[in-house]
Formats: sequence, structure tokens, C-alpha cells
Amino acid sequence: MNNFKEALEIKLELGGQEFVFRTNDYAFQADGNCTIQCGETIMLATAGMGNARPDLGFFPLMVDFQEKFYAAGRLKHSRVNKREGRPSDQGILNSRMVDRPIRPLFPKGMVNDVQILLTPLAFDKEHELSAMGITAASTALMLSGIPFDGPCAGVKVALIDGEIITNPTLSQLENSDLDLVVAGTENAITMVESVANEVDFDTMLKALEMAHKDIVELCKVQRQLAEKLGVEALEPTLKLPDEKLVALVSEKVDYSKLLEITVPTKKALKKELKVLLAELEEKLINEIAEHEIPSGLIKEVFNEHLVKAMRENIIKNNKRLDGRDADQVRSLRSKVGVLPRVHGSGLFQRGETQVLSVVTLGGPSSKLVVEFMEGDSEKRYMHHYNFPPFCVGDVKPMRGTSRREIGHGMLGERALMAVLPSEEEFAYVIRVVSEVLACNGSSSMASVCGSTLSLMDAGVPIKRPVAGIAMGLVTSDEGYKILTDIQGMEDGCGDMDFKVTATKQGITALQMDIKLKGLDMNLLKEALDKARNALDIIEAEIVSTINAPREQLSQYAPIIETIQIDPDYIRDVIGKGGETIQRITAETETEISIEQDGAVTITAPDREAYLKAEAQIKTIAFEPEPGQTFDGKVMRVESFGAFVEFAPGKSGLVHVSKFAPERIENLTEHVKVGDTLKVKLVEKDREGRYNLSHKEFYKKD
Repeated sequence: MNNFKEALEIKLELGGQEFVFRTNDYAFQADGNCTIQCGETIMLATAGMGNARPDLGFFPLMVDFQEKFYAAGRLKHSRVNKREGRPSDQGILNSRMVDRPIRPLFPKGMVNDVQILLTPLAFDKEHELSAMGITAASTALMLSGIPFDGPCAGVKVALIDGEIITNPTLSQLENSDLDLVVAGTENAITMVESVANEVDFDTMLKALEMAHKDIVELCKVQRQLAEKLGVEALEPTLKLPDEKLVALVSEKVDYSKLLEITVPTKKALKKELKVLLAELEEKLINEIAEHEIPSGLIKEVFNEHLVKAMRENIIKNNKRLDGRDADQVRSLRSKVGVLPRVHGSGLFQRGETQVLSVVTLGGPSSKLVVEFMEGDSEKRYMHHYNFPPFCVGDVKPMRGTSRREIGHGMLGERALMAVLPSEEEFAYVIRVVSEVLACNGSSSMASVCGSTLSLMDAGVPIKRPVAGIAMGLVTSDEGYKILTDIQGMEDGCGDMDFKVTATKQGITALQMDIKLKGLDMNLLKEALDKARNALDIIEAEIVSTINAPREQLSQYAPIIETIQIDPDYIRDVIGKGGETIQRITAETETEISIEQDGAVTITAPDREAYLKAEAQIKTIAFEPEPGQTFDGKVMRVESFGAFVEFAPGKSGLVHVSKFAPERIENLTEHVKVGDTLKVKLVEKDREGRYNLSHKEFYKKD
């Protein structure tokens, strides 16, 4: 009996790269399996559907990107554990990037466990993994029989010397002004994730258009492979409410009251909705008993009507829950220097969303060393985003950092990268922590604005302020409305969450998620145009609070300065086994790093400590001039002369003939080890040895 399934393969040339799609090579027990190869990078994707869990109130989709160090021929640095552990931040971001475009393509009400596992089997360090992971996940689903309204695909885009390139190599991305991942179906774009070096809005739209052309081709291959394989559909479990009970509850909903809701605050909205829901339950007392209507169904139907009313008001009346029109930004408030002792702080509030961002500066040794499957890297700028339960009025146990917090933190980090000074301009390591103190939507964009404020307050010389805005969308058969500065309920009940960060010069980051099956380019262009107008308003608020980085750092920030020494003296400053540099850092409480070109960076807690360390280094790493005098220490005495250390790390010989004006028969009778001896530098000979003289000072001894 032959247990081997026939492997199927389709090749595609795209953007100068060849993509090879194969199935049934590996993991044939999974419902769906595929590999995609580009260059010598191979990604394995598997899809499986498990049992139904009808008690859950959500679709249990699990997407995990598994980093495998063997794929890149690497071992982890740990001496006690070489096994891959919890996913890195980049692994988590890759998982989220795959989850976001495929989740809307599953049937409504599906409650079966669905798991997507992405495993890089080989990585050539040239062909990137994030966009490939989206395409591989969709392909595995298309081949699995799991109900999935795909295909979808992911494409990476770069901008090099003004030219837009799809499917760039990692080497090309190093010189790119744009790192863009776009996901979509054959009909439209469904997800965007990018970091950019102030790319203008028109160029960004062109990049999105080019990406979608490649997405269409990648989707065609998936359909071809599925047709070639012949896929047997799996039967999911759908948890849908009883239509008769839904109709019964709907009859009692006072829709006119829902249409009238206009409240300025989140708490007021909760209070009003609680009253309306209680009134509905009171109307249904008899029906609840007679038909055994679950309380959860009443709330579900009520919320559906609320969402319907909210969307109808927006499209027909240009009226939002808080009374704003579609293009209006919520009220803004910003402050800097709100905390003592810290190196920089900024408070940004937009409506009922409030974020406190705090800057801490450190020396070069504080860089974060990140161990990725792709290779190690160092980070000198970090942004960490915290979303505690109280910010939305919840009471929950405090767990570890969530995937959402990691994702939002990275978005805020990428948004500022384009305006940060180079390490040569500003040697500090920078950490920004954004604490979400209150949230009614768009907290990640508030953290971008808070980061800008706190960095300028700290005196970090950023090029320009960066502002952020979240755009939304509501659609119906009668039309659509693009919403500026969405709040919490508009995010949850709308069709789009489109985050844009930019300076006056251009876009620095984008992130977009669509709950529809896609968004056409005209809508994208309109959303970007409206975002640009809102960003101008927010940037003006930031500049009115602080219009430029402070000229002086906080008195509590460490001092970092660089001095230059002759590279020939690096060995002397370090000392045998690091003895000298360790002594200096211990005595002065400083950190010292030395580059091969002789650049010595000193990080000190205050000016006094810095000056002490600088003096000791300069004493070691200087070239004495003939004629200079020194108070030296006798290190060794021989019959022909005395060896004297006249400066740290520098010793020379006082020949017996140079010790005194008259002849000395027995030098040991005149000097011993440990004596202090005043000497003059006579010369440095061809072999680099210092010749000293004491005779000028002999009579004075």
C-alpha cells in the first residue's frame, strides 16, 4: 500500500522573483498544507479545524508564527537552553499580521477551533517572511476544505531612490524609504502595515496600487492549486441565534430612541444604554418566560439595533454618537514636563483618550540586544505601550504583556523612527513608555503624539513632530461615510480602522484593518486625504505646547560625551584583561565604550564624574612632548638605570648617566622602588621607548 500522496507544484514569476507553491510534500495529516519557496527561503503553512466550542462568544482562530533558528543555520546564545522558547516580539507581530487579513474571511458565527501554524523551514536571509506568511496561510486554508472566503495574499513593497519595488530582498530594504506589507483579495486591499521615511501621500497610494496587482496574481495561483488538488469541503458549526426569537425581541426594541442617542461621554453612553436595555427586558417579561429567551440573546439583539442606528445616523444625518460630524477631530489637550525627576514627559488627550508618555535616556551600553531567527540586532530606540484595565473602567487580573500591547507599542515605535537623530548626532539610548490612562478609542495614535511631546521635552533633537490619527468607515447600501478620529464604539462597530502617522513632510507609518472583504483604491485615497487634514490640526496642537526640542537635557539625564584618542593608545586605556578601564569606571561610576577608530564615549551620572573619567583617559592616551616634566614613580632599579612610570601606562628609563650631574657608582644607594622621582622627557626613540632625565632636579632632592 502506497501512503505517499502526490506532491503538486505551481510556479509564479513576480517582481523579479520566482515563487514555488507546493502541497503534500510535508504535514499531510493536517487538513491543509503547503510550502512556498522564494530563493532559498521555504515557508511551511498548515491549517486545521477542530471541534466546535459554542459557549465561546468569539471565533477561536489561532495563528502562530514559529521561529526556527535552524532555518537560518543558527543556535541560540543561551548556554543552558538551545530550544526555541516564547515567541519574540517580531514573531508575535508576524502572527498578528497574518491573523488580521484572514479573520474577516471566515463565516459569521463559526465556533470551530481553527489553527494556522507558520514554520520557516529554511531562511536565506534575503527573502523576507512576513508577507510570505500571509500568502502561505491563505494557501493552506484554500487547500484544507475549511470554510474560507479566500484567497488572500501578502506583498512587500519598497521605495528605493524614488522607485517603487514589489517583493524586494532584505538587502534592498536596507536602502529603502518604505517598508510596506499589503494584504488583500483579488478584489480589494484588506490590510496595510508600513514604516516609512516621510513618504508623500501620493507615492504611498501608488505603492498600494502596485502591491494589489501582485496580490491578484498570488491569489490566482492559490485557486489553481486548489482546483488541481480537488478539495473536499469540511462542515463547520455555526452559532447563529434563533430567527423567531430574534424577531420577537426586535419587535420590542424602541429603535426611535436609539436613533436619538447623542451623548458626550463614554460613561453617559453606558448609563443610557443600561436604562434602555432594562426597559427592553421589562417589555419582554412574559415572552422570556414563555419562550425561554436567553438574556444574552436580548443583549445581542439590542446591540445589533444600536449598531444599526449608529450607522444609519452617520450615513443619513452625518451625526455621530458624541454629536460630531464625520470629519471632526475631538477636543485636544497636551502638556509637557508633567512629571518631576524623569528625563522627559508628555501628556496627550484627545476626547476621552488620555496617554502619558515618559522618556528615559541611557548610555550606549543600554542598547537592547534582540535575538531573532534572522540574526541579532541592537535597538537604541524603544517604545513600550501599556493598556491597564482601569483605562476602560474594567477590573481584570494583570497578566503579562499582551500581543495587542506589543503590536501597538511597535506601531508607535515605527512612527517615530524617521525623525530620530542618528547615533552620531545623539549618542543616547532612548526608551519611551506610553501609559494609557483613559481610553475611548485611538489610544495607539495618542501614544504617538505623547511620544513626540515627551521626546521634545527630554531634549531629543527629533527632526519634526509626528502626529497620529485613526480613520474609520461606515458603509451601507445607501452609501458610505469616512470617519475622522474614531472613538471606541465606532472602532468596534465600524468597517475600518486605518491608522496614519505623519509629519508635515510625509507618512511615517500606516496600519489598516478592514472588516469588509476589501477596500477599493478610491476610498483609500479619500481616507488618506481626510487624514492629512486631521493631522495638520493635531500637529498644530503639539507645536502650540512645545514647538521645538528643549536645548538642554534634564539635569537628571546622564551625560554622554565622546572624546577622540589615538587608536594606538586603545590598548593602554583598556589595560591587561580590561584592568585599566574597569578601574576607571569603578572609581568614577561611569560607563566607557571605545571604538576601533579611537572614539571614546563616556556616560556619566553627572558632570563631575564625567570630568574625572575624561581626565584619567586623557592622562593615559596622550603623547608627551620632549621637555615636559613629570612626578614619576620608580618601578624598578637596575645597575644601568631606573624605570619610572611618569604617567598612567607610560614608563621610561632614567639612565644612570642621566640621574645626576656627576657619575653615580651605585644607583641603588640613591633610589629605590616606590620612590617619587621628578623627571624630564628627553626623547622617544625609534623603537617607541621613552628616555628620561633626573639630573636637572638632582640637587633639589
